[in-house]
Amino acid sequence: MEKLNELRIPKHRLTKKGEETRSRIVSAAAKLMFEKGVSGTSVGDVQKEAQVSSSQLYHYFKEKRELVKAVIIYQTEKVLSTQESSVIQLDSIEALKTWRDAIVQLQNERQCRGGCPIGSLASELSDIEPDARSELEVGFMQWENFIRIGLRTMQERGELSTNANPDELALALLTTLQGGLLLTQVRKETLPLEVGLDSMLAHISSFII
Repeated sequence: MEKLNELRIPKHRLTKKGEETRSRIVSAAAKLMFEKGVSGTSVGDVQKEAQVSSSQLYHYFKEKRELVKAVIIYQTEKVLSTQESSVIQLDSIEALKTWRDAIVQLQNERQCRGGCPIGSLASELSDIEPDARSELEVGFMQWENFIRIGLRTMQERGELSTNANPDELALALLTTLQGGLLLTQVRKETLPLEVGLDSMLAHISSFII
């Protein structure tokens, strides 16, 4: 990882302007790392994209791995907030289908490029950056829990059979989603994603009472 500077001001001590600058840096880094990968994104690239001076960049992140961690957190929050704002809870088959359609539509809009913002970081960093792997694991667990809560709500309302295991179904659905996004990226078509998600939703539907 590239060294930056030894000076970093904790986020809770930042002024409003400082928070805005830091957020702009992280957003720029996230965009570049999604498009070019972490290894393909230099500190200079981020500085140029964010339109900040080197001293401003050094002010917030002492080394590139700290910036990468901030990007992981940023991408996780962005992915989950986007889904939560559009579907609120995945607590019905109709909501799950709406969620499925929104994901497929997003991939079509992206022309099947980039895959999953979190998954792409995981593929590149999990085996070489333990700290990043831990942060990514937390992100995926949050995503899995987002799905799990909806399924458990369905079961608590008596709509999902007691034979169903919401924990396993949530993990399977997230795993299917990640595999579908990867194959969609490789094949440049959403068919793998659609088939995978539709199969999982059909499986979940089999537990509907």
